[in-house]
This record gives sequence, structure tokens and C-alpha cells, in this order.
Amino acid sequence: MARDKDLILVVDDSPTNLAILNVVLRDIYQVITCNNGADALTLAAAEEPDLIILDIMMPGMDGYEICDRLKANPATRDIPVMFVTAMDQERQEAKGLALGAVDYIAKPVSQPIVLARVRNQLELKKQRDYLRRLSAIDGLTGIANRRAFEEDFDREWRRCVRLKSSLCVYLTDIDNFKAYNDAYGYLAGDDCLRILAQAMTKALMRPGDILARYSGEEFVGLMPDTDASGAAIVGERLLNATRALSLPHAHSGTAPIVTVSIGVAVCRPVPSSDRASLFKLAGDALYAAKKGGRNQVRVFEMPDSVTAI
Repeated sequence: MARDKDLILVVDDSPTNLAILNVVLRDIYQVITCNNGADALTLAAAEEPDLIILDIMMPGMDGYEICDRLKANPATRDIPVMFVTAMDQERQEAKGLALGAVDYIAKPVSQPIVLARVRNQLELKKQRDYLRRLSAIDGLTGIANRRAFEEDFDREWRRCVRLKSSLCVYLTDIDNFKAYNDAYGYLAGDDCLRILAQAMTKALMRPGDILARYSGEEFVGLMPDTDASGAAIVGERLLNATRALSLPHAHSGTAPIVTVSIGVAVCRPVPSSDRASLFKLAGDALYAAKKGGRNQVRVFEMPDSVTAI
């Protein structure tokens, strides 16, 4: 979700230090604070801040352990961490950098230095995020690729577990696409994929819904906070968006135009469930749509009590 300001999480057991850093940063950035390691790990995963400023010397879980746990968690490992400390020994700085910290701020803090270092790290993060987005785009269709989908699926799954909300996965396959390529050629097939990708992306309508090219003629997507009835409505919209293109397919065997089959799986994730189960159920729904004659959508619901496979 886009923010008006970059979000910074400040972690320090000293109320005075928290207040000082808040005053230094708040005019430019959105700032959230906490005073212990457990809350820091929870907030980092829930809020996904753009930068974490972390005190080293804290009771219980110190800054080194917090940083180590942040980097071990796929949900937080890419968030840059800056240590703030009164220690100036080279060995201590080397330890923090080895754990994945990107910089140090020395106490007592200097406002110009803090702002300059924070700005530099946020700019570097923006560049890394941009390169990551480029690597997540399918070169043919211009939509997300399989890698991007896997990352989004993992993130949305964890979010839905946390919020106890529903999530649906849909698999879309172009009907008789091999016959299309054989009849019209692979260049025409590539054009077909591009046109369909853009049409289905527009049909999703909600900014939070995701469409990606999974492999060949197969597309995959996510619809957060969507129940079975809503998923069926969106599935029909995707079918109609494809039919409305009226792309000729004289060798289809299903219809004289290009059509798609869609399988949708819906669940309300719980900690004991497994996202692989939801994806498999979407595949089962897609198989049912094809077996039922293609050019249709099938929606399967996963029981809330399903356990990991």
C-alpha cells in the first residue's frame, strides 16, 4: 500500500531516546516506536516499515538478536536496519554489519547526521525496490511474473492469517491454446497472451487484486478479502472480458473465439493451514472447469479446519 510518507520504526528501551528520535524525524517521516524486542518483531511484520532504527543495548532481547531475527524472517529481511548506540568500538560495529545492519548512528544523536543517513538509506531502499519490481515483470505480457506472484501469495497469506480475513486464488488457462498457435503462429499467440493479460487486469478493477503470468498460457491471481460469491462474480467478469475481445479461434473446439477456463479456490487462512493446499484446490477447480466443457469458472471452498499438507 502506498504511503504519503516513508514509515520508520524506532526501537529503544529509553523513553528519552524515543522522544528525541521522534522529534528529529516526525516532520519528514511517519514514525512508530516501541521499547522492546518482541514488540519490534511484531510491528515490523505487521507494518512493514521502510526503515528500522534499533538500539543495541536493551534488556532481554538486545539489538543484535532483534536484527538477526528480522533478517531470518522472509517478511522482514529486506527492511534496512540502522543501529543507534553509544558504543564506538570497531568490533561492535563489525558485528552489527555482519548481521545485516546497513549503518550506525552514534549517541548522542546529531539531527543533521541522523536525517542525512536516514535519507541515504531510504533512497538506497527505493532503488533496490525498483530493481526488484523490474525483476518481477513478465517480459512478454508486462504483468507480474511467477516469482512476483509467489512473493505476493506469501505476503497476502500471512496478512489474512493475521486479520482472519478470506483469500482466494484463481488459475486461468486459455482454452485450446496449442491449436491456436498451430493455426495462427507463435507471434499471433504472443499477441493473444498480451491482449488477454491487459483485458483481464482491467477486469479485476480493485487495486489489491493481482494477476500474474504463471507459465505458458496459464495466468494466476490473488483476490484478498473475497468470499466465494465475490470470487464467482469476478470469475464471470474475467470470462466476459475475454469473450468481449472476440479474438478468432476457428480451431478451438470450444467456441469460434478465444475463451478461458478458470478455477478459483477460497479459504480463510488459519495458522495451521497451508497456502499450498489453497493453490492445489485452485488447480482442482480449474480441472473441473475444463472437464465440464471449458469456457467457464468453477469455485471451490476450502474448509476452515484444513490442516497443513
